[in-house]
Amino acid sequence: MGQLVLKDVKKSYGSHEVIKGVDLDIEKGDFCVFVGPSGCGKSTLLRMISGLEPITGGTISIDDAVVNDVPAADRGLAMVFQSYALYPHMSVRQNLSFGLENIQTPKAEIAAKVDEVSKMLQIDPLLERKPKDLSGGQRQRVAIGRAVVREPTIFLFDEPLSNLDAELRVDMRAEIAGLHKRLGNTMVYVTHDQVEAMTMADKIAVLRAGVVEQFGAPLDIYNKPENLFVAGFIGSPKMNFLEGAVGTVSAAEFEFVPTSGPPFMLDHASFDIEAGMKVTLGFRPNHLAVVEADKADMTVSVRGTEQLGGESFVYSNTPDGAALTLHLSGQTSIEPGTEIGLSLDRALCHLFSTQTGVSLRS
Repeated sequence: MGQLVLKDVKKSYGSHEVIKGVDLDIEKGDFCVFVGPSGCGKSTLLRMISGLEPITGGTISIDDAVVNDVPAADRGLAMVFQSYALYPHMSVRQNLSFGLENIQTPKAEIAAKVDEVSKMLQIDPLLERKPKDLSGGQRQRVAIGRAVVREPTIFLFDEPLSNLDAELRVDMRAEIAGLHKRLGNTMVYVTHDQVEAMTMADKIAVLRAGVVEQFGAPLDIYNKPENLFVAGFIGSPKMNFLEGAVGTVSAAEFEFVPTSGPPFMLDHASFDIEAGMKVTLGFRPNHLAVVEADKADMTVSVRGTEQLGGESFVYSNTPDGAALTLHLSGQTSIEPGTEIGLSLDRALCHLFSTQTGVSLRS
């Protein structure tokens, strides 16, 4: 099985509440990622699920059984840590088999499981080595293998790739995603890296200050963020924002009046708005285009560019100082210090209440 349900889960340290009533329903076989900035409570929440951290309130259920008072060793879970947590004096084979030996698994069964898992993770040539003789990626495979041999109900990953270099992180993301497809177990994965979240997850829980701001499929969260925080956190580079107000409103269109610069029209049917509302307009860097001044929604001053060969980033400011990023395919001749006109894709705009931060999408 492997269904995980959290109901009004809370955690306090004295008077300081760090997890503020989390409700989640993670279905059997889901790959769920907890993502959010440092200090948002995602690792604390994972440790509460694992049983390594007691909860202050609410319930945690695994396959309909409440496990609040069940010791970590009896929850049927396996955790992979950021630090690998391998036994340095043991060989890879001994690290993989140690947990099974502790529960008196027959030696023949241990040998068969270690052999199967080591081949699956391509660490079978490393079985007689000690952790000090392994690279970071090899150590992480061993840590994952130690979890797999236990055949847990649910896998828990606490930022397992943060110690690896960028290229190896990409490779390991693919390996963990492939492992999930082969095994079919429920996996809960913690990261601060929203790229990892977007590329690996079936479901994402976006956390901020101990609260789940949004829970859903990656592209649903990307395409329909429910508030300004989620809109600004999910997506790389992050979404651009312009503050302004709603001007005239007709049945089909409404006028967006930015803090500075000329107003322009947007589709009214997409948003629940009224004239005079203070709003924040959001749009992705790749939903902007460079146009002639007479066709532009806004004019910006370029302060810098990044040329990556196959794509380019242009960093600019509006007349009132708001920062805007433009993402272009290919290379660009735009120079810092120049002024350019930009138009935005109206069908892909987002609108939020400036006061509450909540999406105004109808």
